[in-house]
Amino acid sequence: MASAAFLSEVTGEKGVSPDRLSAALHITKSELALAAGLSRDAVSKAARSQSVVTQARLREVSEIINRVIPWAGSELAAYAWYRSQPLPSFGDATAEELVRQGLGEKVRAYLGRIAAGGFA
Repeated sequence: MASAAFLSEVTGEKGVSPDRLSAALHITKSELALAAGLSRDAVSKAARSQSVVTQARLREVSEIINRVIPWAGSELAAYAWYRSQPLPSFGDATAEELVRQGLGEKVRAYLGRIAAGGFA
């Protein structure tokens, strides 16, 4: 089961906060933008960070990392998994690569299947 602590840590009144998410993962906003498949402006300008597309991507990143924290042991280890672990069901693409391609929902479904005891 995923922990709500990480999600509440990175979420503010207006959705996922790029500032909070980058701080929680100890990365820059530029690195966050790259990891989510967004432009630097999308995470650094207030008006753009609230757009539907930006919020959807940031939510996917944060929910995937949140799901992996119990298995990885920490937020930083979960982020390392997100960036580097090849997923066999997706031709060994990483979760980061899939989110950048707009396939974050498929990664979340994949993690849900694994959490329910399914196969990768």
